[in-house]
Amino acid sequence: MGESRAFDEIWGHGGPAKPRPEFNELARWMADTPHAELHRRQQSAEATFRQLGITFAVYGDTDASERIIPFDIVPRIFMHDEWQRLSEGLVQRVEAINAFLQDIYGERRILKEGVLPPELVLLNPQFRPEVVGIRPPHDVWAHICGIDLVRTGPDEFYVLEDNARTPSGVSYMLENREAMIRLCPELFRSFRVAAVDSYSDMLRETMRSVAPERSGANPVSVVLTPGHFNSAYYEHSFLADTMGVELVEAADLLVDDDIVYMQTIAGRVRVDVIYRRIDDDFLDPLVFRPDSMLGVPGIMAAYRAGNVTLINAPGNGIADDKAIYSYMPEIVKFYSGGDAKLPNVETWRCREPDALKYTLDHLDQLVVKLVDGSGGYGMLVGPTATKAEIEAFRAALIAEPHRYIAQPTLALSTVPTVTETGLAPRHVDFRPFVLSGSDGVRVVPGGLTRVALKEGSLVVNSSQGGGTKDSFVLMPDGPVQGQEQTQVVG
Repeated sequence: MGESRAFDEIWGHGGPAKPRPEFNELARWMADTPHAELHRRQQSAEATFRQLGITFAVYGDTDASERIIPFDIVPRIFMHDEWQRLSEGLVQRVEAINAFLQDIYGERRILKEGVLPPELVLLNPQFRPEVVGIRPPHDVWAHICGIDLVRTGPDEFYVLEDNARTPSGVSYMLENREAMIRLCPELFRSFRVAAVDSYSDMLRETMRSVAPERSGANPVSVVLTPGHFNSAYYEHSFLADTMGVELVEAADLLVDDDIVYMQTIAGRVRVDVIYRRIDDDFLDPLVFRPDSMLGVPGIMAAYRAGNVTLINAPGNGIADDKAIYSYMPEIVKFYSGGDAKLPNVETWRCREPDALKYTLDHLDQLVVKLVDGSGGYGMLVGPTATKAEIEAFRAALIAEPHRYIAQPTLALSTVPTVTETGLAPRHVDFRPFVLSGSDGVRVVPGGLTRVALKEGSLVVNSSQGGGTKDSFVLMPDGPVQGQEQTQVVG
């Protein structure tokens, strides 16, 4: 799966000398800007990120507990019509995810009608019996979704996985844009780039819209973090700060008579909406893990009573499960009545004997993943794996086939990226962010582009050595990234 076979989003198949016609201007900018200057701007961005403390922790890595995610200065660009099609597919998918969660914790029509095997849901470790019968305020479960997309050609986009628990990365989307405005203002004069800096306002309004009915006109919202040792702590504090709400830890909250209060120096303040960045397991020691020191005792009772909104809803992990993902085309059709506008990557469910046999026979060609895995861990990339790694995975598959799915090794699209020796294509994926409130579903016009910085690598996760790029969505008209800012800098 070399770079030469992959579709490059800027250069197409023609290389730097013959870019895709719509990107001639960007290609000219890349050619006219000396490599040393691109490198200097990139280092300037990374120095700023380091000063701001935009770091992440790599668990189990004793060499560097915190590091920045490398940033690449060459943007990835989506044409307006391309973005329109993607947005329609994203809205359809997130609406289906929300309907699915409402159904399986309620009437379970999709199981009764035989669309999904009941045991795949009801015996799934990500299914939370503790949530059965709860209806979240305004029936919204998946308030913030990060839907990971990959591309293989000019019009070929696929959903790689769904993230409906606590998707991260939005702070990088926003800080990458800030860096680009400061360091490459000429690009914002050349292209009509949709603004992403309204994300925090959109998120705050989404949170307000799903507050419990009795909250009144000014519901109190907070961001609940497990603390500064968490790998995404910068993002938690960044979002609380930009939304103008309190960042709290479990010790700052208490539940009294099924009502959540924040303890402040001025006394107790009732809390209506909690954007929690704590996994279900640790959320409430009275309901989930009793040894959790990160959770708030009684918070689930307050939630069940309808006195607080939890974003995202407990129990959403079932929608992230990769075995459930393999049924998403059927799930979308069941709830929307139409075919999925964004297709899945072809997937073999190893719990099924024929799929297991195919996977075991083709391990050196496939990508094999844990159904509940994330972050690039618990994954085999067959074409780049050693014989020993393949055999170890073979043994794991035979022992617990239900824990794995397999997919073809796609020729992921590439985008030109700054390397030590000049510009070169590197594989990318994309995480757009979709917000669902009581007033509808919104897609942020941008997202997080992750780039595999190692030549030939398909693994884009930051924990596995990946970096990020800014993602430009071009607009024919309407609000664009602030011209005032570019003029000041320019």
